[in-house]
Amino acid sequence: MIFRLRGNDVSGRSAIEVVRALELADSEYRDGGGPIRQYLIWSLNRLNGSVPARDLDLSDTLEDEPLALGYLLLLDECGVGRIVELNKHIEGVTMNTAPSA
Repeated sequence: MIFRLRGNDVSGRSAIEVVRALELADSEYRDGGGPIRQYLIWSLNRLNGSVPARDLDLSDTLEDEPLALGYLLLLDECGVGRIVELNKHIEGVTMNTAPSA
């Protein structure tokens, strides 16, 4: 999987790996290495205004991989970042289609 944010490509074998790489690269985030939900909440709150408010709430029922993938898809949909390449299988999450170019 390859995700582009602010002109930089981040790659990983899973959505979690990509989100963790984004977390490490984010100089404003001070709590690196904590629970992935903590970073997602922090990051989504920074996007307030770019992302509809209904999309800022994280589901307590989703496991980390689908949650991380949903986060990346949301960033892509809202024009904040772009999924450049998406694996068909990402740790138990099956994608039916690839993102359009």
